[in-house]
Amino acid sequence: MTSKLILTHDVTNLGHAGDVVEVKDGYARNYLIPRKLATPWSKGAQRQLDQMAEARRKQAISSLEDAQTAREWLASNVLTITAKAGDSGRLFGAITTAELVEAIKAAGGPTVDRRKIEVLRPMKSLGRHSASVRLHADVVAPLEVNVVAAR
Repeated sequence: MTSKLILTHDVTNLGHAGDVVEVKDGYARNYLIPRKLATPWSKGAQRQLDQMAEARRKQAISSLEDAQTAREWLASNVLTITAKAGDSGRLFGAITTAELVEAIKAAGGPTVDRRKIEVLRPMKSLGRHSASVRLHADVVAPLEVNVVAAR
């Protein structure tokens, strides 16, 4: 069975905020709706969809310029995060997207939503790691992270 939903946030590999999508019931019930990433589609919700589309059109031009500025900052800076690690250089846990957001903020960078950060391989060891940040529908910024041991 499939559920018809309206996305309230951008979801990687599914769609952007305001899109109407059909997904399997379990994905909708267990992931999208509890995390407030989507709402069930109805005729009344269609009105909400139209309002979201209008707001997105108004923000598109200014947010694109802001996103390009943020991309320049993220591409030219390397974040340094300290974490507890064992003798072999393996971390006790992984670096989370929330920790990445805090590191960006502490370094004087742009405000980034943790849900927009995509980490391809979990950061579980010391050294350099890569991630990307989807700042806008057309703007993706590379993010370089240097993980060092806490002393």
